[in-house]
Amino acid sequence: MWKIGADEAGRGPVIGPLVVCAIAMPPEEYDNLIEIGVKDSKYLTPKKRQELREWFMTKSETKPWHHSIIVCSPERIDSSSGNQGLNVLETELFAEAINALPDDVKKSATILNDACDVKPERFSDRIANQLSSWPWPKSTITSEHKADETDPFVGMASILAKEKRDDCIKEISKQLGFSIGSGYPSDPNTKKIIPELLKESPHPQLRWSWATVEREWNKIHEKQLPKRNFAPKNQTTLF
Repeated sequence: MWKIGADEAGRGPVIGPLVVCAIAMPPEEYDNLIEIGVKDSKYLTPKKRQELREWFMTKSETKPWHHSIIVCSPERIDSSSGNQGLNVLETELFAEAINALPDDVKKSATILNDACDVKPERFSDRIANQLSSWPWPKSTITSEHKADETDPFVGMASILAKEKRDDCIKEISKQLGFSIGSGYPSDPNTKKIIPELLKESPHPQLRWSWATVEREWNKIHEKQLPKRNFAPKNQTTLF
């Protein structure tokens, strides 16, 4: 049997992608994860997150550990926000991440997701409905609020998702030639550069459907903020 943990990073930012990660490890690795210091990425320093990602990747070269990462573009986020909603989009992303794991692993596993819905059972059901050939006779799927805090497998997924999103933010800053901060609307550095990304037209790395972007756009332009209607799927990278 296997244990699969899945979590996301970047639900709330106004800039950059939403990242979902699913990891698969033997359940016996529980104590190992606790001992090495795995926990919800929010409670770890950047240095510790980087160390844990490196540890996981290095060990994965010799151990039967697996992971998959889905990077969801702002364009897809905006399209879903205007149609089905972010909670439904996240079920798609979680399902894509789990589906990308090896067949012999995911079809004999206990799957635990960090619930992004007020109703965890609904979150699980929506993910399961998008898993290829589900139900899998030897697998179960559940979702829990704050699973990244209570389960180290989900915690490890949160670390890998967070580190991938941080990589994407660094790449966006590099392409722009200046720092965009964390990408969260509460970040003063991010707030300061949003008008710069709206001068001519909204930058593709902005989430156009966010109220923060609309407010800043209305301060600069007299025309309506463009809408995004196309939702590209199955993205694994932005760059």
